[in-house]
Amino acid sequence: MATECVFCRIVRGESPAGVVYRDEHVVAFHDVAPQAPVHVLVIPRKHVASVLELEEADDAAVLAIHGAIRQVAHLTGIARTGFRVVTNCGPDGHQTVFHLHYHVLGGRRLGWPPG
Repeated sequence: MATECVFCRIVRGESPAGVVYRDEHVVAFHDVAPQAPVHVLVIPRKHVASVLELEEADDAAVLAIHGAIRQVAHLTGIARTGFRVVTNCGPDGHQTVFHLHYHVLGGRRLGWPPG
């Protein structure tokens, strides 16, 4: 249920988060278990479980997510050197929180392949 989702609680201000950026469509905050010097999660305010549940009505939120990713890159200083954006989908994709979220990772040279 969306009301029990940890990310929904962050959106509503019921759980603490190190917010980096927010607007009417998205919230971006530091990951509690960072995998890089910069590791920020960008989430839509609306509960959507994964990319598979996005609908046409979510187009504005998807555009806002990409705008927020740009803002996060500039605000955290990784826009100049580069970064990676990842979204996990489903168990095999290692999605652990079923609220759509994008990982913005940077601050060091990232290896390839990622998984």
